[in-house]
Amino acid sequence: MAAPEHPPRPDPYVPNPVPLAELVSPPLFRAADIRVIEAYWQAAHPETALMARAAAATAAWAGALARDTGEPVLVLAGPGNNGGDALLAACRLAQRGSRVIVVSEADPARLPADAARAWHEWHARGGIVHPDLPPAQRYSLVIDGLFGVGLQRDLSEAPARWIDQVNSMDCPKLALDVPSGLDADSGRIRGRALRADYTLSFLGLKPGLLTADGPDCVGELRLDTLGIDPSSLPATPGIALTHLESRHRLPPRVRNSHKGLYGHLGIIGGAPGLVGACLIAGRAALQQGAGSVTLGVLDARIAVDYGEPRLMFATPEALVDARLDVLAIGPGLGLDARAHALLDTALAAPCPLLLDADALTLLASDPALAERTAQRSAPTVLTPHPGEAARLLGILPGDVQRGRIEAAQHLSARYRAHVALKGAGTVIAHPDGRYAINTRGGPWLAQAGAGDRLTGMVAALQGQGMAAGDALEAACWLHGSAAGNCMD
Repeated sequence: MAAPEHPPRPDPYVPNPVPLAELVSPPLFRAADIRVIEAYWQAAHPETALMARAAAATAAWAGALARDTGEPVLVLAGPGNNGGDALLAACRLAQRGSRVIVVSEADPARLPADAARAWHEWHARGGIVHPDLPPAQRYSLVIDGLFGVGLQRDLSEAPARWIDQVNSMDCPKLALDVPSGLDADSGRIRGRALRADYTLSFLGLKPGLLTADGPDCVGELRLDTLGIDPSSLPATPGIALTHLESRHRLPPRVRNSHKGLYGHLGIIGGAPGLVGACLIAGRAALQQGAGSVTLGVLDARIAVDYGEPRLMFATPEALVDARLDVLAIGPGLGLDARAHALLDTALAAPCPLLLDADALTLLASDPALAERTAQRSAPTVLTPHPGEAARLLGILPGDVQRGRIEAAQHLSARYRAHVALKGAGTVIAHPDGRYAINTRGGPWLAQAGAGDRLTGMVAALQGQGMAAGDALEAACWLHGSAAGNCMD
């Protein structure tokens, strides 16, 4: 007698797209990591396809996003598994009664196995695949499933043209995993990129969503892990800095306090014509809770800050040799021989040292200074913008922007320093290989003095006892929070 057949168990997965702001330090996964996760899942759970879960999550959110106009949903399906996710989502939407138009130039004979099954299911339901966008058609929603994490080249003619057309459409646009044309690892645009209103990232967040051009392309970002237990995912060195953790917070101040408990900071800079940079850094340090701040201003005419009279002043040469809890050098420092000598002396300081602005330019021009920086025993922090990072690495700014994470990590390793590579999605790299991408900030920080303020904030947190790497992350987050969320 034949054994009775058992019906397949229902998949317990329920779509759960979580907004970025509700995630706490989520790990970042590069394309290679995602492939490892997918392969592991397929081997361990051959009866459950992640594509079916991705399609269910897409269809659930798409149903909520589509405008109630009676117009069809446009689905763009690419030649890989991202296209399979989109095709299977089209099947689920059609099953629920939505009108769906699918556009793809993919060859079904060359599709991956799961994507091929989605293609055949769409055809089995009577669906049509259009080779090009129908003319003069309006849509209630566009689902972008052209290219996902595997994109390694600039877009070819047809997809680039479709993206241009979709970007000009007056309807919501939902990108699956990664907006097509955006490099998932770096955030660089591969010729063209979809400007999505919403992005649904699967399994884990990708770093390219959060830095460089990513924040301008993803719109509202949500993550659906597709039901995979986060503890089973591989360890990665990167996180998204979405909230401050306990390590980023100073303990409450006791009532029986005095200023000496909260750090004496020195900030050296302010050459003639550049004094404002040093003043901004000093004011920011006081606002961030530093016990006392002394400025070593190179312009001898400046002896008081009438806007913030709590700031003290000393000659730069005296300050660089003083006993300090933290020393910062660079805001408005200038590039002359005096500035070089001050930096040379500062590198011998036994306290934590922060290098910014002109100090970084001097560092890049003198291999001996660079070597001394890498040999320091006390913590060192560097806060370059892309141009300064390029000089420090001996490459072009465009090369920095095409690989922001790698650039920050190379700087951190070369100088044995904690590094904040400023810009959209500031990358904070640490000497042990860890990195974080700050999700707070916005274009209002693209203004003179913003970096000087960050310098003061980092130094103040260190002076109050926070570890250098934690202080750098916390200051970047707090600084960005004053300008809004870069993913808004």
